[in-house]
Amino acid sequence: MLRGLSRAGLGAIGSDENMIAAASKYGFQTVDVDAKGLIDRNGLEGARELLAKNEVSIGSIGLSVEWRDTEEKFREGLRRLAEEAAAAAALGCRVCCTYVLPATNFKAAHFAVIATRRLRTCAQILGAYGISLGLEFVGPHHLRTAWANPFLWTVEETLDWIAAIGEPNVGLLFDAYHWYTNGLSVADIDALSPEQIVHVHINDAPDLPVEEVRDNGRLYPGEGVIDLGGFLGALNRIGYKGSVTQEILSAEAPTQSPEELLVRSQQAYDRVYKAAGLA
Repeated sequence: MLRGLSRAGLGAIGSDENMIAAASKYGFQTVDVDAKGLIDRNGLEGARELLAKNEVSIGSIGLSVEWRDTEEKFREGLRRLAEEAAAAAALGCRVCCTYVLPATNFKAAHFAVIATRRLRTCAQILGAYGISLGLEFVGPHHLRTAWANPFLWTVEETLDWIAAIGEPNVGLLFDAYHWYTNGLSVADIDALSPEQIVHVHINDAPDLPVEEVRDNGRLYPGEGVIDLGGFLGALNRIGYKGSVTQEILSAEAPTQSPEELLVRSQQAYDRVYKAAGLA
């Protein structure tokens, strides 16, 4: 499994180009960045050369289409998706991800109908470029009541929704924090196939009752109470080979420098990969 970085947890890391160089320096193999922006600034060959020189690949791009709001906003964003998918594919990226909030201000049944159609359309466009769409179920309890109507937040519900979307290139973005806040175990990972998992996020949780864990209260891997050795070991056991990307969401910006945070992240990965028997 590939060690990956997102911007979340790196402080003021600067440009995507700086992030790529930093990832390489500290032993990471993938980064989640804007592929189209990288090409726009460097040209296609320049972007490819930058990634190759640093021996880093793009783990995932984000789904920029606003599928949770009005039809007008959805259609507006949809016009850019083919260009973003083409750019990602040209740089060898095969994953695009989005998160699914566990509640909505829309009527839940109506929202499910609309969102299913919209995500199916996105998946079809991405699929034309060989890119999979990852849906991230979101587990923290406080978000389940943050909007008027409950939606979905479990892996079972998300898999059922993926089946309803009905496109072969849709799978899970599996996040350790949401695995933990849903009260899941390694057996729940063992029950999955690697084809069902598109992308993985890793992070840790403070020693609080799980109902009190906040989405923006995440810790670096190995600094909290999540069984990340078991998490990674189970993913490896079922044959997942993609990126395991750090995502540390916090209420306040980190006070350490990007270099200090990169060292902290590198040590965190070493710690949890060793616990999983992978280092």
